[in-house]
This record gives sequence, structure tokens and C-alpha cells, in this order.
Amino acid sequence: MREHNYFVYITTNPKRTTLYVGLTNDLPRRLQEHFMNCGDASTFAGKYYCYNLVYFERHTQVQHAIEREKEIKKWSREKKENLINFQNPFWKFLNQEIQDD
Repeated sequence: MREHNYFVYITTNPKRTTLYVGLTNDLPRRLQEHFMNCGDASTFAGKYYCYNLVYFERHTQVQHAIEREKEIKKWSREKKENLINFQNPFWKFLNQEIQDD
């Protein structure tokens, strides 16, 4: 049986003031799309320049990933920051590491 990959992720803008929570099955491609949409007011991530990856988690079942994305989206900013801090305490932008994999 083939293993599937689904990613729940959080991106932020260059000044780390806005957070975007998303879900994808191709994280490098999705990050590129966010970057290409910079300044596009028709999308949240584009409007606020949220293309810098600061957190992600992998799931093998799409339903689990959907549930997790919905859960995180409902959280307060503080709780999202705590999640990011646990995995990435310096809020290092992880885009290059993901693109290199």
C-alpha cells in the first residue's frame, strides 16, 4: 500500500507579524505558490506576504490532516506561537530546507 503525505503548515510574513495555516500534499510546490502570490490581495497569504514557512507536520491520512488544520486555525495567536516555538524556537524560515529535500 502506498504511503501518502499531507502537510499542515504555518507560514508568516517577513516581519513575522501575520500567520497563515494551510494544508497541502506538496509542500515545496505550495510554498512556491505562496511566494508567487505575494501582494495578491485576493488571497490571505498573498495580501499579507505569508510565504515563509515556520512550522509543518506530516500526516499520512488526509482526514487527519484536515482535522488538524481546522483545529489549529481555531487556536489563538498565542497557542499557534507556542506550537511554532516548540519545533522552531527561533522562527527560522524553513523554505530552503524543504525545497532541498
